[in-house]
This record gives sequence, C-alpha cells and structure tokens, in this order.
Amino acid sequence: MTSKKTIDQYLGQFSRAKLMTGSTPLEPLNRLSELLDIDLWIKRDDLTGLGMGGNKTRQLEFYFGEAVEQNADTVLITGAVQSNFVRSAAAAAALLGMKSVLQLEERVSGMGEAYYRSGNVLLAKLLGAEHMSFPEGENEAGADNALHEKADQLRAEGRNPYIIHLGLGHPPLGALGYVAGAGELAGQLDDFDIAVVPSGSGSTHGGFLTGLRLAGVSADVYGICVRRDQAQQSQRMRVVLDKLAGLLGLEQGLSDEDIITWDGALAPGYGRIGDLTRDALTMMARTEGVFLDPVYTAKTFAGLLGLLKEGRIKPGQKVVMVHTGGVPALFGYQEELDVA
Repeated sequence: MTSKKTIDQYLGQFSRAKLMTGSTPLEPLNRLSELLDIDLWIKRDDLTGLGMGGNKTRQLEFYFGEAVEQNADTVLITGAVQSNFVRSAAAAAALLGMKSVLQLEERVSGMGEAYYRSGNVLLAKLLGAEHMSFPEGENEAGADNALHEKADQLRAEGRNPYIIHLGLGHPPLGALGYVAGAGELAGQLDDFDIAVVPSGSGSTHGGFLTGLRLAGVSADVYGICVRRDQAQQSQRMRVVLDKLAGLLGLEQGLSDEDIITWDGALAPGYGRIGDLTRDALTMMARTEGVFLDPVYTAKTFAGLLGLLKEGRIKPGQKVVMVHTGGVPALFGYQEELDVA
C-alpha cells in the first residue's frame, strides 16, 4: 500500500500538540548483531523526551491536539497501575497547563508494595496527577464508562474534560503518532527486512505498519503480543487497521497478510515476567547497556529471539526493533526481577 500523498499530507488534517523534542535515534546493536548473526538495529523511542520518554509521547501529540482544540482543561485516561501511557499523559498535561485524572486498572494481580508506589506511580504523583481506581483489567467499556461518569462530575464543577478512551469503538488517534514514527524511521533506514514491535492496544503496531506501507517500505512487521494471545490480537489488529484506514481516508487498507502477530513470549501473561522475558531483559542490558521494561520491550526482544529460533528471522537479515520505552516501570518490578 503506497500512496502519491506524503505521510505529512495525510496527517496534516489532524490537530497536533508538539510534545516530541525531535526525531529519536536509530542505533546499531553491534555486539548483539555479532552474537545473533543478524544486522540488528534499535529505534530509540525510549528517548522521545517528555516525562522520561516512551512511545506514548507520539500518540499523545494527536490526543492532546484535539484536547487543545476543544479548549479542554482536564484530561482523563485509563491504564494499568504501572502504565507508561498514564504517566506520559500526566506529563503532557503538565506541559500544556492542564490537570490530569489517571484511572488505574487492576490488570496484574499479586504484586508487591513497590509495584503500587514506585516507577510510573511515583512519577505521576510528582506530576500532580489525580488518581482513581478501576477494579477490573479486562473491561475496556466499563473503564471508559467510569471515565465518562468522572467527566460528568468535572463538568458540573465548571471544568472542561477530555477523555482518552481505551475501547475500540473510538477513533484511533494515537495510532497516527506511529504513522508519523514509521515515516521518520523510513527516512533513517528504508532497506531493512523485518521490524519487531510490541502489540498491545494495537495503536503502535497498527500505526507503524500503516506508516511503513505508506512510505513504500515492504518489510514484514511482527507484532509481539504483550496482553492477548495471537488469535485475539490479530482480530484486534484488523479492527485497529480498518479504523485507522478510515481515519486517514485511505482508498485501500492493509490485507490480513500484513498482520503478523507472535505470542511465544506472552506467558505468564500481561505485566508478568516469565523466564523468556527476564533472559531477554538481562541480555540486552549486559550486552548493549540498554534497559528494557518488563511489560512491553523485554517481551518484544524475547519475541525477536523466538523468531530467530523458529527461523522466521534468518541469519544476515537486517532487523529493526522498536524500543517503546517504559523503563520507569523497572523500579516497580524490583521484587519480581530479583536479578542475581
């Protein structure tokens, strides 16, 4: 799927708040390349700048663009307790002079005290965010409804709230950030064979895949499942991609063949650290001095290693891994990591 229009022309129709400090680096991972017998590169979207960085900064540019256009003074958003999205939203709100209300879901059971006090939780409190809780972790509609109820309360107080929804029934504005991000990467390196990205909400995966195709890059994009199994995630990606194509006004969307998901590193589930995740996290740190987070990027790198083992990534191929950030969450997982 290529287009005569540029990515900037597609995105120019949308309001956008400037949250990015510039392009993020694309770096070769020389020691891992030699060790794994591939040409491995990493797109450092952990270095997006705002509030300790991460991929959510790209997505929030479009949500906050709409919020500013609507003269919102408060932003409401839902995420897991150690969510990078809610921490980044709180930072963006602070930057733009807004209040933030963060609704934290109980997605990960049995966690220790550090999980509820450290990492992204601590940073969000420093940013002045208001917190509320939602007892379920797999009820997107319920979480969105709870935010609407809170928004009604805020309106009664004379405030003008803006909601960033979880559910698939809303336009995937955040995915536009990774349409732009993929265009940025294509300008840095357009001759790679495979890209590997985390696949959770689908916004990063879907936007990145769409952006690459609009830029004329045909590399396979593997979405590494971090929350749902392969079948469920592929179904979700179909919805996200179709909604994104409609949002952009594309005459032709992506085919099912473009949707590639892999769930071999998902166990023991969202936000939990299995052996593959722990091994990948420590390998990256001790070989390249790059920190990954337990929820997204460590599973993404574990997925890359799994794809190598299965022969889907072949010796000598040029591979790009997108580092989506989330490093503050490491401190919330100190009891689970127990690194020797």
